[in-house]
Amino acid sequence: MDLARSLRAEARRSNERRVLVLAGDPDRTRRRAAEALDAADVPREGTTLLGPEGVLDCERHEQSRASELLGRTRTAVVLDAHGELRPNALGTAVGAVDGGGLLLVLTPSLSEWPERRDAFDETLAVPPFGVDDVTGHFRRRLVETLRAHRGIAVVGVRADGDTVERDGLTDPPPRLPRRPPTAPADAAFRPETYDACLTDDQVAAVRAFETLREPDGAVVVEADRGRGKSSAAGLAAANLALDGRDVLVTAPGYRSAAELFARAGALFETLDVPVVRDRDDAPHELRVDREGGGRIRFASPADAVALPGDPDVVVVDEAAALPVRRLESLLAAPAVAFTTTVHGYEGAGRGFSVRFRDRLAESDHEVTDVTMTTPIRYADADPVEVWAFRALLLDARPPADQLVRDATPESVQYRRLDSEELLGDAHLLREAFGLLVLAHYRTEPSDLARLLDAPNLAVRALTENGHVVAVALLAREGGLSAATRAAMYEGQRVRGNMVPDVLTTQLRDEAAGVPVGQRVLRIATHAAVRSRGLGSRLLTEVRREFEGEVDWLGVGYGATPELLRFWGANGFGTVHLSTARNDTSGEYSAVMLDPRSEAGEALAARHAGWFCDRAAAVLSDTLDDCDPDVVRATLRTVDRTPDLDLSAWEWRLVAGVPGGASILDTNPAPFRALAVRHLVAPADPDALGDRAERLLVRKVLQARPWERVADELGFVSRRQCMRALGDAVETLTRLYGDAWVQEELDRFT
Repeated sequence: MDLARSLRAEARRSNERRVLVLAGDPDRTRRRAAEALDAADVPREGTTLLGPEGVLDCERHEQSRASELLGRTRTAVVLDAHGELRPNALGTAVGAVDGGGLLLVLTPSLSEWPERRDAFDETLAVPPFGVDDVTGHFRRRLVETLRAHRGIAVVGVRADGDTVERDGLTDPPPRLPRRPPTAPADAAFRPETYDACLTDDQVAAVRAFETLREPDGAVVVEADRGRGKSSAAGLAAANLALDGRDVLVTAPGYRSAAELFARAGALFETLDVPVVRDRDDAPHELRVDREGGGRIRFASPADAVALPGDPDVVVVDEAAALPVRRLESLLAAPAVAFTTTVHGYEGAGRGFSVRFRDRLAESDHEVTDVTMTTPIRYADADPVEVWAFRALLLDARPPADQLVRDATPESVQYRRLDSEELLGDAHLLREAFGLLVLAHYRTEPSDLARLLDAPNLAVRALTENGHVVAVALLAREGGLSAATRAAMYEGQRVRGNMVPDVLTTQLRDEAAGVPVGQRVLRIATHAAVRSRGLGSRLLTEVRREFEGEVDWLGVGYGATPELLRFWGANGFGTVHLSTARNDTSGEYSAVMLDPRSEAGEALAARHAGWFCDRAAAVLSDTLDDCDPDVVRATLRTVDRTPDLDLSAWEWRLVAGVPGGASILDTNPAPFRALAVRHLVAPADPDALGDRAERLLVRKVLQARPWERVADELGFVSRRQCMRALGDAVETLTRLYGDAWVQEELDRFT
């Protein structure tokens, strides 16, 4: 208890945080936690427990609901890890503790903990593996960091008495009071705005937002967590609304943007501005209630991309957690701002900068960049932040450009990176995981645990002089028992088997879980050496390694034309395109297979055939809004030649369209069959240009109205658009029709 008091006193004196690990029997560590909080004078109303009920009389959430703490600050968070440790919950708990506060972690004996298997481990044991196949590498590494880092106290709690293994005290020097920031003399926003800023970084960020008062302005604010970027955005949004602007705010979820609305509302109160809220708690709209006033409103990313209500300004909070395609859509706004966490657990700021910044630079917007480094909720040298970054690899990044810039497909080495090797080589782990972060929109601490512990995952890489230049994360799937396949067919979800699950549950193929495959979960190439064929070289090596061991290689992802072309060029064929957009990527997801055995060939062939059979129907229904270039690239990567079995009457109908003797609307079916045949397996790939193929997709396959098609594809009139379709139909009729069909065509053209 003396240690708890000392830790809290030191944390308050230095405005830092401290960690107290209580390791031992569950009941004893829980009692010690309550006693430690009392001794450290931590009020229960300022405490949150992440763990089971009945442990502490304070706010409580299951670890699965740790996200309830996002955007909030607590004096203390108690993470009860006896039943399970979810890495995401650990990251969220660290981020919620305020300066001067404590994080209490309750664990089994640290020497035994890595060998135990808990409820989180059970989620890693995907069929056909069991929980005994899960390693304890993540917790082994975590224990090492707990015993090595400053600011972390470890107490062994035992029946014969407690033992302080580490006191966690750092004896920091006295800190000078933080001087208030200096407000700019020529600011366009209200002076009270800058009075509300807590650091010079916040002042600079708010000042950058002033550029959004003019069209074509764009702001990018990058910061680690706890630097006040959302608060700065809220102060700026309030000023823009006071000037009559309509500010649309979007984020992965409202919770991410709650601080923005809170700070905007507080500034309105300071300025005594009347505001109408759509709800008292967690308002999604703040409207300035006076003549000429504007508003601040929230929309989900899926809705925001349409720019509803034609906003004057769009603010994207936690932009790194959104897919690039959605961010690109928001560039159509007159002015736009992006705030993003560089080293966080809701998205990867580095990925945002690598993947999206080029698009932003190519836009018509004049970009202002701001980087915020000074923490607001705790001191600069807070040791707990340093520990969390290392323990959860929040700051993982690829090697420096100069170390790999000479890499070529011929110079690199193919390596199998097993979890033991990654655990023993911190440098290699940081580089490999850093590249994987860039390959996905949202990489979480739990992904690190999966990488180190999940028995179905494998890591393969290309290295240049020992540095990772390309990496692939693979998941073993299939090889499922008859009972598991039957349960899946009847609607039960089976973890870790995405391809068999989709092919079984959605496409009604109970045998899809028999063949064994390796699915490419993620693949990434270092930004300094992209477009050199390294990704293709890595896939070639993966294919060679698993030859004779698997029936298929597979992949599933948010489909874009570029990605479809990449995977198609590497031997993967499309067997499915989802009929609903992925919530994360905002795209329709493609599933592609590269068969590696007779069983794999049979699986891929039947699903490619079924996909061709249903393509025309779904494109005119649930996929009628799919981007035409995505449709073209998807169909072009189907490894099959569709049947084109038109009746004589259907051919006469088709042949009559170019000369005006018949019309498409009489029976679209034969035109759709002809379009699918050409787009999947063209007799002459150059027979139609890009616009003519897009016309086939939009009008023939997706049944869009003539006027909308003409406008979208740049035709001057409906008549010109109809004439262009007639020309395309004539070309396809001459390519695929028999001699008598050509004669029929010649009668009217």
